[in-house]
Amino acid sequence: MAIINTGLLTKGLRSEFFNRFDASPAHYKDLATRIVSTSDTETYRWLGSVPRMREWGTGRVAKGLGNESYSVENLKYESTIEVDRDEISDDQTGQIRIRVGEMAQRAATHKDYLIAQLLNNGGSAGYTAYDGVTFFGDAHVSGSSGSQDNNLTSPAVSVDDPTVVEFKTALKQAISSMMAFKDDQGEPLAIGATGLVCVVPPTMFFNALEAINATVINNTTNVVSGVARVISMPWLNDASAWYLLKTDGVIRPFIFQDREAVEFGSLTEDSEDGFKREKYLYGVRARYSVAYGYWQFGVKTDFV
Repeated sequence: MAIINTGLLTKGLRSEFFNRFDASPAHYKDLATRIVSTSDTETYRWLGSVPRMREWGTGRVAKGLGNESYSVENLKYESTIEVDRDEISDDQTGQIRIRVGEMAQRAATHKDYLIAQLLNNGGSAGYTAYDGVTFFGDAHVSGSSGSQDNNLTSPAVSVDDPTVVEFKTALKQAISSMMAFKDDQGEPLAIGATGLVCVVPPTMFFNALEAINATVINNTTNVVSGVARVISMPWLNDASAWYLLKTDGVIRPFIFQDREAVEFGSLTEDSEDGFKREKYLYGVRARYSVAYGYWQFGVKTDFV
């Protein structure tokens, strides 16, 4: 079978895919701690508080792994496009390359999509942190910490369109709450106001940006100027909710469990589909999972 070599049957297409994949902006690298996985499931018993420094006294007092733990199963993901041989013979390479480029972009942002789903469902049953409580909840208790709340509300005249001043008020509340969280000994976690990211729906993006970056609001100094970055996620499904995340800790609000990296492959003229149906397949495959990390590094605010 004579095949016109349009570049779609060479390693060049794979290179083009990964060039677009690497160039596509993705936020998960900042929001999630990457954990290399070596099996189908990983169990996390080490999430929780590390003991603070103490006076030596009679010697070391070791603290083992916490009783709080949970397991995360790796999942397999794929995306595949089908190309007719005639499209290649008719040299429709431009259109096909666009489709492959879009596949690369979708693959690159898939982990952001998964994080958005964890944010959307963080207050729902079954979406729990390592302590067994919903990731965003008002009853996080560990040892002597007391009940702690990372699911807040803040007033707004229009809940789906908070003003710059209303967002600033909500941001101050969220930061103050996060900085006050305690460990299982009842001691402050000493969370600093660094590495903060506000994740907002698209409709809230510009007001949030202005609230943080303006130097003056209502003729008064803007004390939260520059305290956080703002990113928008189009997959957030609640226009009245936003999330404050701390991203410079050893463990971040989310865990990216990396089992098998993204692969790009094809079945072309030598395949059964290529011979019988004259259909060529180009696809991507990967195994990984995105899960919750430290709930202490995430605060949800609903405008009410």
